[in-house]
Order: sequence, then C-alpha cells, then structure tokens
Amino acid sequence: MELEYKVKISNQTINQILQNELNISSRLLYKLIKNNNIMLNGNICDTRNTANINDNITINFDYEEDNTNIVPKKMNLEIVYEDEWLLIINKPAGIAIHPSILHYSDSLCNGIRYYFDSINLKKKIRPVNRLDLNTSGLVIFAKCEYIQECLISQMKNNTFKKEYLCLCEGILNKKIGTINLPIARKENSIIERCIVENGQSSITHYEVLNELNNYSLIKCTLETGRTHQIRVHMSAIGHPLIGDSLYGSISNLINRQALHCYKLFFLHPISKELMNICGELPLDIKKLIL
Repeated sequence: MELEYKVKISNQTINQILQNELNISSRLLYKLIKNNNIMLNGNICDTRNTANINDNITINFDYEEDNTNIVPKKMNLEIVYEDEWLLIINKPAGIAIHPSILHYSDSLCNGIRYYFDSINLKKKIRPVNRLDLNTSGLVIFAKCEYIQECLISQMKNNTFKKEYLCLCEGILNKKIGTINLPIARKENSIIERCIVENGQSSITHYEVLNELNNYSLIKCTLETGRTHQIRVHMSAIGHPLIGDSLYGSISNLINRQALHCYKLFFLHPISKELMNICGELPLDIKKLIL
C-alpha cells in the first residue's frame, strides 16, 4: 500500500508537496514522518528539504494499526468493489454500521474487522459514509487514513455523490424537483430530526421514476448529507417513505423505510479514476417495483 508521486513543481519542500499536492493532513503527515514512512528516490528523507523536479516521493501506508476496539464477527458480506485502498459493501437493512451498546458485536464494522483479519490487514475500521440501521445500500470503507481523508474532503467539496432509490406514499405533482429545507435535531429527541428555520442547510434533488398503486419510485441525489435527510424531506412535502414509522407510518408492504443507497460517484484518490459503483436492490424493495 504505497503511494508514489513524481515531483512536478520546483522550490517546494517535501512537506509542502505532501500537503499542497497530495492533500495529506498535518496530523497524518506527522505520523508518517515519525514512523519513517516517507522516502525520496528510494531513501528515507528529511521532509523539510526541497525536492527537485522528477524526484520520486514514496509514502508507505502499510504500517499496522490497533483495531482491537472492534470485536470481529463473521458475516456474509456482499462486496461490490474492492482494491488495495478501499472496500465497498452493499449493506442489508437491519444492520448498524457502527458498534454501540445495542450492537456491540453485530454491526457492519464488526464484520469488516473479521474480514480484515481474514486477509491479514491490520488497519482501523473506517466507514466513510453512513446509513441508518434500516436503510440498505452502499457503504465505503477506507483501508487507510489517507483514503478516508481524501473521500471526506470530496464529500465536503460536493464531488462525492450518493444516489438513493426510495418508495414514497402518494403521487407527486412535480416529477422533478429540489427540496431545500434546513434540518435540525428535534427538541427533546435523540433520534428524530425536523425542519426548522435555523437548522443546517439540507438539499435533496429528486426525480420520480415510476408510479405504482398510489406510491412512487423516486431517485434522490443528496447535495448535503444530514441525518435522516431524505426521510425528513419527503415527509415534509407530504410524501413520507413507505414503512417509515418515524416520519410516516408503518406499512404492510415492507417492514422498514423503503430506502436504498444504490449508487456512489467519486474520484478514486490513487488512480484518479471516476468511480461509478452500483449496488443491487434488496428483495423487499425489488418485489414492490417489478
């Protein structure tokens, strides 16, 4: 797990190149320097020195990390994509991403820890995006700190895109639109969110793909990533997700909110390839639209 970079600009120190050209954070850079993980033309170097054009800088991310805070648990993981740097899982509904008091040993992170052990990867478990317990779909895990930093930066710059499919109650008058309503935590609630004037800016773009028996199949693209954003926004315009007991009502069609993260678009931090990853729909949603 090595990143190689050929110097293109003169009169910069190695530190400046790593921070300005590769966007390595000061915190990670300190760790790499401390552990002699940075080399210039094959030799351990003083990163305060200036590099020359066409010099080769190599950063080694193969160092081991302590991940014993996560209990390993064998799971049947649906791996959609994997390379040396990242792993993408199609998460089923009913599985939490992070361990908690209620899900200490059966979260997705527990399954990833077991998988990392099986491939002898001694790295911390780093999910990049989040999904609710009962939302299914694509979750990306960074295999090192640098990849996590790069993808989080893309999220902040709005170059990391997530597309969802959901089933909503009723037929929408406007088939394509944007919901721009601020969201905040509901007073006296740990879980529930609501629309409030002074909440965080929250923007959802939607498109009706099909209409079936007084409910609609909708594609949502998030411009922001607030907790419960799609669920809150669709409820706010009078079309809550089918089966969403928190912002709508329970349904005999599906026993959870009908929401699936089915596409991720991002720039691969190492190859610079534009990634377009698609996840298979789960059976409980598929049976309602086929």
